[in-house]
Amino acid sequence: MTELPFHRDRPEALVATPLALADLRAFDDVIDARSPAEFAEDHLPGAINAPVLDDRERELVGTLYKQRSAFEAKRAGAPLVARNIARAIEERFADRPRGWRALVYCWRGGARSASLAHVLRQVGWDARRLDGGYKAFRRQVVADLEAMPERLRFHVVCGATGSGKSRLLEALGGAGAQVLDLEALAAHRGSVLGELPGAPQPTQKSFETAIWTALSAYERGRAVWVESESRKVGDLRVPERLIERMRAARCFRLEAAEPTRVALLLEDYAHFVRRPQELAEKLRCLTALHGRERIEAWIARLERGEWAALVGDLLESHYDPAYRRSLERNYRGAAAAAPVAIADTSAAGFLAVARSLLAAHG
Repeated sequence: MTELPFHRDRPEALVATPLALADLRAFDDVIDARSPAEFAEDHLPGAINAPVLDDRERELVGTLYKQRSAFEAKRAGAPLVARNIARAIEERFADRPRGWRALVYCWRGGARSASLAHVLRQVGWDARRLDGGYKAFRRQVVADLEAMPERLRFHVVCGATGSGKSRLLEALGGAGAQVLDLEALAAHRGSVLGELPGAPQPTQKSFETAIWTALSAYERGRAVWVESESRKVGDLRVPERLIERMRAARCFRLEAAEPTRVALLLEDYAHFVRRPQELAEKLRCLTALHGRERIEAWIARLERGEWAALVGDLLESHYDPAYRRSLERNYRGAAAAAPVAIADTSAAGFLAVARSLLAAHG
């Protein structure tokens, strides 16, 4: 069992940052004692939420603290905290065995996590508290995202829109490669039409924690495969040092015929085929770039159900020129990128391409 760093001169064992993934996995549960809204914004990898104060209660106690005194806030908060901890033990942790190990944290590693950890220890469980709480972990994530990309070697999958970059990344992962799928982590396909139906994007902090978690698991001697993303994926920013390392990396360019690309895009964006009015609204957002006449022509094709012609025109007039300019400007290895032919667009076809790439390039 991993022995974690802690302060021996304190009355309780406080786990210190910096943390590694192995440190977190040494615990049976990582428990976030903050409110649900704080948890939703971001949390430690794999954490579960057991709020000592819910959102409304936290606001109430905070208001008392600011407007009256710390004593008044604590007097009002104590019974709330006691009831919530009791409920958590009865409903969330009642089945935990004698040897259960838990890491507990709150915002700064203060009263909320101390209260929960204390009661868990009184039961007899090995509960430790994260020194500095989420705030200390967040500082670590920001610092690590500056340093981690320097220690890794990246291979960039580029290619025109619809050539199957995301599918190849998935196949590479299935073939055993180290893959950083930023679009999957960001819940966005990276273009004006890239929103995923029913899947809102995470917060910026949560996105960065997800990247930190992925990078923490990679072996330094093996390549990390990634797509040729822009600085932003939807509304989220890719960490600066990571995008710099990606843009200096070796590139592999997918090449697919236009009918193949159109077919793949119609599969990937099937939700627009089912709800064409949503696509029409998105297309109108491009009026400043292409003018009202072209936009209305695209919408007319949409209304007539001319999907292949519409997608082909969007590729030729919008996506291909924009992608070409961005790729050549930002990715140094794009001009000399090794071509990768995409003909068989089945899962087996992409897996065969992935295995061939790994055999030749690791």
